[in-house]
Amino acid sequence: MAIEKHDTMENTLVPVSEKYTLTIKEAASYFNIGTKKMRRLAEDNRGRFAVFSGNRYLIIRPQFEKFISASSEI
Repeated sequence: MAIEKHDTMENTLVPVSEKYTLTIKEAASYFNIGTKKMRRLAEDNRGRFAVFSGNRYLIIRPQFEKFISASSEI
């Protein structure tokens, strides 16, 4: 006897390139930067392209892209 589950909510995965905010791990992977460096950048630039939500930093992807394009080095 098989039990079937019918979820009313579908689990859809959004590609990282379409997300507005990224976790430290997602941002590090997407921008090819180490997680330690990404966390340090987020801590130093809170309010510019990073927000602190609960107990984690989130990177605002469009603002971080502008930050990277304006920077000559990270």
